[in-house]
Amino acid sequence: MLDIIKEWLHRYLSDYEALVLLLLLVLGFVVVLTMGYMLAPVFAALVLAFLMQGIINGLERLGLNHLLSVYLVFSVFIALLLMFMLIVLPLVWEQITHLLNEVPKMVHVGQNLLKSLPELYPAFISEQQAVTIADAVSGRLAGLGQWALSFSLSKLPGALGLLIYLVLVPILIFFFLKDKKQLLAWVRSLLPYRRRLIDQVADEMNDQIANYIRGKAIEIAVVGVVSFIAFAILGLKYSALLALMVGLSVVIPYIGAAVVTIPVAIIGFFQWGLSNDFLVMMVVYGIIQALDGNILVPLLFSEAVNLHPVAIIIAVLVFGGFWGFWGVFFAIPLATLFKAVMSAWPKVQSAVSS
Repeated sequence: MLDIIKEWLHRYLSDYEALVLLLLLVLGFVVVLTMGYMLAPVFAALVLAFLMQGIINGLERLGLNHLLSVYLVFSVFIALLLMFMLIVLPLVWEQITHLLNEVPKMVHVGQNLLKSLPELYPAFISEQQAVTIADAVSGRLAGLGQWALSFSLSKLPGALGLLIYLVLVPILIFFFLKDKKQLLAWVRSLLPYRRRLIDQVADEMNDQIANYIRGKAIEIAVVGVVSFIAFAILGLKYSALLALMVGLSVVIPYIGAAVVTIPVAIIGFFQWGLSNDFLVMMVVYGIIQALDGNILVPLLFSEAVNLHPVAIIIAVLVFGGFWGFWGVFFAIPLATLFKAVMSAWPKVQSAVSS
């Protein structure tokens, strides 16, 4: 048994660069796991800096100097951030307030629908069962309302944290973009001189993460805007809120689209019932999801490393369990990192195989 363990260690951990890479990966994992909450503004700034760096590179190829490109891109970012805060967020908040006021009416309609089921389907559900289900749903929704109130009150201190984000994140983004070369040079100075394996994995992951973040941002914007236009044309209530949910759902592969379908269908049903308008809305929503999955995603992520859907779902569950939203957002890049490390990891041939 000891000989097998020694042979395995010799085969996979005898290379100096491999040991350094393993140490860095473990150290990064521990730092994120233990200080992820404190470093969340840094992660958010890095994501947005990655997103804007491609635009800066394009402007520099057109002949603009680095500093001017940074100022232009950063100014556009601040303008878009202000538009989002002053236009989109108030509209979404207003629709959330209206939806909460509509919940009692929706509950009443739902109870009447449940109580009518015994007349429509007497072979499947009895009147007593329908009443029991209606009362249980009503109790659950009442508890949900109390939880929402307590949750909102408990999260009031989080508003101060949001203000801190709004100050810190733009500052960090500016310096990440402006002093990119100096920061990268400082990081390289901390690494060992022999780092061929580290550079190989880092170069591959730099391209993968940059492409993923930019592609995901474009996907969120396109799906959200198209969904809002479609919902608004169809006259669906809470179109801005639902479109925002649909746009953000693309962050979670496969699972997000399935989950966000539920509120879209519920609101459409309570607005129109099982009518032609409801069916048209669901067909349009299905077309949007189909175009996203079959055209937009392959177009945006054609350069990404192919991962099996099972691997993607497992990555979402594992990394989401560790780091919450950021783990879900970076599930595919992290799975790609794992795959890149496994592919590049040096292996010493054993004496038996030789």
